[in-house]
Amino acid sequence: MPRQTSQKAARPELLETPMGNADIVDFEIIELLFFAYRDFVSDPDAILSKSGFGRAHHRIVHFVNREPGMTVADLLETLKITKQSLARVLKQLIDSGYIHQVAGPEDRRQRKLYPTKAGRDLALALAEPQSRRIEKAFGSASDNERESVKRFLKGMQDRNRNEMD
Repeated sequence: MPRQTSQKAARPELLETPMGNADIVDFEIIELLFFAYRDFVSDPDAILSKSGFGRAHHRIVHFVNREPGMTVADLLETLKITKQSLARVLKQLIDSGYIHQVAGPEDRRQRKLYPTKAGRDLALALAEPQSRRIEKAFGSASDNERESVKRFLKGMQDRNRNEMD
């Protein structure tokens, strides 16, 4: 980080009051999302760490189980990551027997991904504590309230993912 040389930088003004909500910033919702995400991924993180895996492995196992036969290109598009980012993690999952890769029937360069039985079991083991957490949070929520939450979460995405509806 470059050193700041202005007088103001030499004597920073210390702010002792908490930053509150502004007209365009809703810190309460931002913090609720931070804490919800932290806790939502904590159970799967603990399960994954036993195998030396992380959140990238979780995402791959999740989406391949949700759409067996998806191509590597489809997975790259879904996760919005580069081939380089995917390659190491996918190789670990294939080498560990959680994902199986098959050449496409028409185009041998196309790679289709399928979960193995172990991959399906892992996906369920990761999803079950998350599902319990979701059900606990919903409590006795009505169908309309659940739909409102879904609309909110879809609205938070850069684009709505109709294929996940």
